[in-house]
Amino acid sequence: MKDRSSRITDLRPMDTLHADVLVVGAGAAGVAAAVTAARRGVKVVLLERYGFCGGAAVAGMSGTVCGLYAATAHPVQPEKILHGFVDDFIRAMESRNGLTGPIVYGNTFTRVHDPLVWREAADGLLLEGGITTVFHALVTDVHVEGGERVAGVRAFTKQGKLDVFARITVDASGDADIAAMCGFPTTVGHNGMVQNPTMIFRLQGVDVDRFLAAMGSNSILGPDIEELIESEQREGEDLPRRKVFLFPTPRPRELLCNATRIVGADSRELNPTRWRDFSEAEVQGRKQVRAYERFFRKHVIGCEQAFVNDTGVQVGVRQTRQIAGMQTLANDDVTSARKAADAVARSPWPIELHSGSKPRLVWIYDDYYEVPYGCFVPGRGEGLLATGRCLSAQHEAMASARVTGPCFGYGQAVGLAAAICSQEGLEPRRLSGTSLRSELNRLGARLDD
Repeated sequence: MKDRSSRITDLRPMDTLHADVLVVGAGAAGVAAAVTAARRGVKVVLLERYGFCGGAAVAGMSGTVCGLYAATAHPVQPEKILHGFVDDFIRAMESRNGLTGPIVYGNTFTRVHDPLVWREAADGLLLEGGITTVFHALVTDVHVEGGERVAGVRAFTKQGKLDVFARITVDASGDADIAAMCGFPTTVGHNGMVQNPTMIFRLQGVDVDRFLAAMGSNSILGPDIEELIESEQREGEDLPRRKVFLFPTPRPRELLCNATRIVGADSRELNPTRWRDFSEAEVQGRKQVRAYERFFRKHVIGCEQAFVNDTGVQVGVRQTRQIAGMQTLANDDVTSARKAADAVARSPWPIELHSGSKPRLVWIYDDYYEVPYGCFVPGRGEGLLATGRCLSAQHEAMASARVTGPCFGYGQAVGLAAAICSQEGLEPRRLSGTSLRSELNRLGARLDD
């Protein structure tokens, strides 16, 4: 029985920070937004719930920088499509020997990074930008003026609560947390159903040369492996996904494994914005990792002595909440490779739907689509921008737009927009996407090449 004399309290002193631009979340989009805004000369505060940058790329160990290159029917020579801040980040990782060259992935190429180097590259760029970075800070509340204007956030830290007030706030949380806290409209997947999460892991002790000689250079393993997985599943192994992706990494004798498919005990696609689902996904993910480890040791040449080196700090999240924006990236925008005068980012990545035993890929050959500025501006509310996988997009469009490479581009665009709005006293919805595109081109984004 509840003690009616009890009270909720935290007697530790509060602290306060002020900024021109506040960025919540230090994944690819959040880091790009923070660094780009700081380079424009504004004061930036970056809040991150972990003790490192990287978001899904590091905590979720997605491990690849996807969406950099055009897709072709028969990929031979990579054609780079994305430019701008992403090039700065690639150089920072390459200088630390933390990034592979292009690796074939289906009908395109990707690059695999060392997650420790990702963190160090981000640390260096944030320090160079003079950004106030607060790690281990979890946003719990939002400061809202007049019911509609975001003025900053309150975060929990081990020191105590921290208030951060800013002219413009950027929601790079991955889950549209700030928009949701404000009660602004958000969407969740297709009729509430999201793409299932996955537990990505790394195998050490691999004879990578033998593996590549036997399996080929394409990181998507072929039908022979699918049939073996199906056979093992019939024998009782927990191997619900037949199509698996294995990538050599910058580290010796290591493969990055994107193989699991996590659903609930009731066969639902788990939604990581629900605490019960998120917790269940972590446990189920770790169990599946061991099942796939056994399978790879038994059936994949070069993996006979392999062992799981690590899993993600958390289960890999593909989709949760997104803002309902002034514009929405439609499924047809992706498949038709649509361009727009007010677009501020681009992507050549396929629609990649992870449901059922085999992911479904819808390729965009020899082309790319563009993402309008309005996809990052909430339809309701002021003082707020969203970036990364918080963008406004339909379900299948999101299955393309969410990957790391384009997220660097989204972050650069939104960071620049936030800085301009702060300096010029504009609300984000009043900023022209066309003029923002021109400014991005001056920063090397090459959107009109």
